[in-house]
Amino acid sequence: MGVPFQIIVEEQEFDLYAHRYGAENLLTLPKSYLDEYDTCDSLIGRSKGPGSARNFAWEHAIAEGHAWHWVLDDNLENFHRLNRNKKIRVRGDATFAAAEDFVNRYINVAIAGFNYYSFAKAADPVPPFVLNTRIYSCLLIRNDIPYRWRGRYNEDTDLSLRVLKDGYCTVQFNAFLCGKVTTQRMKGGNTKEFYAEEGTKPKSQMLADLHPDVASVVWRFNRWHHHVDYSPFRNNKLIFKPDHCPKTGVNEYGMKLVHEQRDLEGI
Repeated sequence: MGVPFQIIVEEQEFDLYAHRYGAENLLTLPKSYLDEYDTCDSLIGRSKGPGSARNFAWEHAIAEGHAWHWVLDDNLENFHRLNRNKKIRVRGDATFAAAEDFVNRYINVAIAGFNYYSFAKAADPVPPFVLNTRIYSCLLIRNDIPYRWRGRYNEDTDLSLRVLKDGYCTVQFNAFLCGKVTTQRMKGGNTKEFYAEEGTKPKSQMLADLHPDVASVVWRFNRWHHHVDYSPFRNNKLIFKPDHCPKTGVNEYGMKLVHEQRDLEGI
């Protein structure tokens, strides 16, 4: 896609990732982040999840002088623009740049991100974005908010709930989508460490324990799920920056449609 990126790896993984992605694109996770990470439980000998690496990414972004940072799951594939319910694949950084410009209009957006490709059905009209819900997998995070990742499971939902409870807004884009290998079907990672060995109830229960006012554990589709009531955050309204000046016209961020053999690809 031509988008600059960095991958956070543990020391023992460095050579393997360097061979494929280049050492210049890697950051080594300091062991202190793993040691100090709050899993919100007393389990020993299990993976702590991605939160420690995400906290390191946050601090690294601050040290580099950035006001925001993106953090992406490692099983995302392809990015799309939703236009008139057509999902058009985008190559390049246009959707990222457009999302950044959108949230920078406001003083109270803490987290934004792209919805999943599979959640935007062609037959169902969807709004360009949804406010004040969970942001997951592909997140744009404001660096100066007073939070950090925590929890072995559902750390994305926990972070979203903490910012919402303090009056911030979250923005989930439907106009911009990301593809993702279905959770609990991809080999390795959390699938092996968490779901295949212990089921889904511990991760659902943890969220209910952390946020009993809005989260509960429910049995659906033959497994345990967490259910979150986001209705208390309906009154979190977007607030424009004082110097915001609405722009006229349409900015396509360099995107133009090209026809390829099997589908439409955006550039």
